[in-house]
Amino acid sequence: MKIKVIVTLKNGVLDPQGKAIQQTLNGMGFDSVKEVRQGKYFDIEINENNEVKAKSKVEDMCKKLLANLVIEDFKII
Repeated sequence: MKIKVIVTLKNGVLDPQGKAIQQTLNGMGFDSVKEVRQGKYFDIEINENNEVKAKSKVEDMCKKLLANLVIEDFKII
């Protein structure tokens, strides 16, 4: 089973990489870009047929390794 995870910085956490991307886009003429927030995307292939169990295992992975819960949120899709 394939599970997708998106990890993003929490609101209020500074995102210097996103700010640099935004400034570069503005400098390239994309003046309508107001803000960019960057994150991480994971495609996880897991040996599990039960969707509830698979998502539970991936959630545990996120909490233990994939996301820094102090400054990041994650969404399993």
